[in-house]
Amino acid sequence: MSGLASPTHERKAAPAAGTTPGTSQGPPAAGATNPRRTALLPTAALVLGALYCLLPVAWVLVAATKSGSDLFSTFSFLPGGGLADNVAELGAYRNGIYWRWMGNSVLYAGLGALLSTVVSAFAGYALAVYRFPGREAFFNVILTGVLMPPVILAIPQYLLMAKADLTDSHLSVLLPLILSPYGVYLGRVYAEAAIPMELVEAGRMDGAGELRIFLRIAVPMLSPGLVTIFLFQFVAIWNNFLLPFIMLGDDEKFPMTVGLFTLLKQGASQPALYTLVITGALLAVVPLVALFLVIQRFWSLDLLSGAVKS
Repeated sequence: MSGLASPTHERKAAPAAGTTPGTSQGPPAAGATNPRRTALLPTAALVLGALYCLLPVAWVLVAATKSGSDLFSTFSFLPGGGLADNVAELGAYRNGIYWRWMGNSVLYAGLGALLSTVVSAFAGYALAVYRFPGREAFFNVILTGVLMPPVILAIPQYLLMAKADLTDSHLSVLLPLILSPYGVYLGRVYAEAAIPMELVEAGRMDGAGELRIFLRIAVPMLSPGLVTIFLFQFVAIWNNFLLPFIMLGDDEKFPMTVGLFTLLKQGASQPALYTLVITGALLAVVPLVALFLVIQRFWSLDLLSGAVKS
């Protein structure tokens, strides 16, 4: 009786250390794209974009350190040593009117963004939760405001304020900024995504009123979206130029944008004022950077604490 030959099994070599089993371990095939080289392209594009955005900020930072004589006679990115003198001269100009402009900008941007956020929260919540006739038509009308440039609305707003005898006052700048179509849009979209209707119905079954449901249930869930709306509105109002330029005539009520513009116009006859304009522009960026750093902390906290499961 002849013995049966046992089948032979080929042994596969174990993958080399540091490699993934099942992957090719030889040299890359001809024409294959190196993933590391591919990943460098978006990184290089982001670096170029960052340099493009930060280059003007770097120029302002360097130019603010130069004296009036060095501003146009030295290399653009060669720092000087007169930043403290420029800040002191800016603060002393016309008995410190720059700091009044700074305070006006804080008033317009802070109070305007806060009121706009409150209105956007109420309107967005109502459009997301309640069902009433004409809801979509009303929302579409608000959306047309997002597509309409502010330049078109500036003159009608001025005529309305003139009819109400409110021109050249703080209210003439604050009132048109309270209703933000984009803020209402963000409020509705975020409310539809973040507020489960089951929680609203549970609150109603427990006997809570609509206002209490909004304040105790909806607002904590909407807080990341409301922080976003506040930040967008604050930056938009802080940088707003056309509306206060049309509404205001007293330079004591000017925000920083209009005040620096008047200094820039005077610089044509007094070149020494150019240094004050650049120093004022540098100081105008500081509150925005500080606000973003503070709000970024609340962003991360709210995104973690506001998550719920429906």
